[in-house]
Amino acid sequence: MYGEEKSDSLIVAAKLANNPQGAESVERRSGAKGNAEQPHMRRTQSRESMSQRLSRVREAAKQRKKERFTALFHLLTAEALETAFFSLSRKAAAGVDGVRWKDYAENLKVNIADLHRRLHQGSYRAQPGRRHYIPKADGKQRPLGIASLEDKIVQYALVK
Repeated sequence: MYGEEKSDSLIVAAKLANNPQGAESVERRSGAKGNAEQPHMRRTQSRESMSQRLSRVREAAKQRKKERFTALFHLLTAEALETAFFSLSRKAAAGVDGVRWKDYAENLKVNIADLHRRLHQGSYRAQPGRRHYIPKADGKQRPLGIASLEDKIVQYALVK
């Protein structure tokens, strides 16, 4: 349960061939691409990465399906929010609030502390996404929703 990301081991999958005849009834596939054995993020001060904490919670939820997890908010720390902020694209479009990455970074410690406080007090509310349309090759338009910067920070901190 507390192993080092067991799902990232190299596994060779087998797939049944479309037309099985004789000895060639199974088609071999190669293992995972990329650096599957490397960790996903740097360790935090507690010597345990955020993804490891979340994976332990996921594993516990799979094993105890009827149990309710009520104390998960402690995983959302100011450090996790700051790490999420630096993981975001610095050139990303601004949301409805108009705040860009460099604007938020000017007063980062205060902004992160305020976001953390609002999250834990329950006063944080996600803002609506800004709608933008991208033209497609066939003349139609594809809708694109752009989240505000703080929404992106919170979303990324919870996923990673």
